[in-house]
Parts: sequence; C-alpha cells; structure tokens
Amino acid sequence: MQNHDGYRLVLASASPARLALLRSAGFDPSVQVSGVDESVVDSTDAAELCLALARMKARAVASTMAPDPDVLVLGCDSVLAFDGQVLGKPANPADAVRRWVAMRGRSGVLHTGHHLTDLSGKQAEEVGATVVHFADLSDAEVEAYVATGEPLHVAGAFTIDGLGGAFVERIEGDHGNVVGLSLPLFRRLLASFGVSVPQLWKAQQDAP
Repeated sequence: MQNHDGYRLVLASASPARLALLRSAGFDPSVQVSGVDESVVDSTDAAELCLALARMKARAVASTMAPDPDVLVLGCDSVLAFDGQVLGKPANPADAVRRWVAMRGRSGVLHTGHHLTDLSGKQAEEVGATVVHFADLSDAEVEAYVATGEPLHVAGAFTIDGLGGAFVERIEGDHGNVVGLSLPLFRRLLASFGVSVPQLWKAQQDAP
C-alpha cells in the first residue's frame, strides 16, 4: 500500500457500540453491513468462530466495493466462552435468563475476532480475549435486565458499556475488546498494512 494519508475506513458491522468506540478514539468510519448468514459458520472453539465470522463479514463487504487503494475494511465479531460453551446472542428472553442464571457469580472469556482487509486482497487478523467476572445477580435483577431487551442483541447476553455494566464485577484484559473492538489490536492490524493510527485521524480531519 502506498504511504500516504488518504485512507478510508469501512466498518463491516451493524454494532452501534463498535462504531461509538471507533468514533471516541478519533476515527469516523463509514458503515456497511455485510448481511452474511452467520449460522453457516459452526465451531466449538470461540476464537476460531469469532475470527471466521469477522473474516466473512469483512470479505463480503470488500467484495461489493469498486477497487480503491485507499479503502480498508474492518470486520469484527464477538462470542463468549463459558463453561465449555460458545455463546453468541441469546435466541430469546428465556434463553437470556438461563444464561444469566448460569453466569452470575462466575466468569467467562469474551473473544472478539478482528479482520482487516484492503480491496486488493491483503489481509490481517487477530483475536482478542478478555476474562469477564460477572456479579452474583439476584433472580429479580436477572429478570429486570432481560426485560430491558438489551441482552438479546449482544454476544453473551451482556454489555459492559450499557445497562449490563453494573453486572460486570471486573475484567482481565482490554475493556474495548469486551465492547466489541480492541483498539490496541486494531493498531497492530493497521501497522501490518504500513498504516498508522494518526494517518486515519488525519484522513478523517481532511475529509470534506
């Protein structure tokens, strides 16, 4: 890739949390949702699964774009490894309640796969893993949290940057990775393309 400042970042994810995290860190990506069928990927290995899904999202979006040496596409996906299971989004409220009853007072590992590609086919990818220690919720807290609807839309049935933040006692690792995107990991992926974080800041500042 040429060494210049005009790169444009495309986020291949519908997650508002990922978009907000990137924006708070000085990026302003455009968003293009892949629309891929995530059910076609099946694995009992959390790292393998989230990385395969992130790769599929990024490549699907990149394949729809006209060739442009300045574009970088980032795909991400998160899953929770808990008690020998790999947990994505819960199927329904009852499923979310069952999960929280099992998780309360215990810990799991949140894995987020990151896949970065340009439109020439160059790619880099990595998985971030963060240990999450859950609070010992009462039955009433579980029911009230699930009733908000928030757990139904997120991997592992919890957030750390929303209503669920009160129910996470502590983490071991990168906070952003639990939100859905590790900024230090993203920096490493950019570096493998010869691109620095400030170059993307500058690209956004210079955009009309």
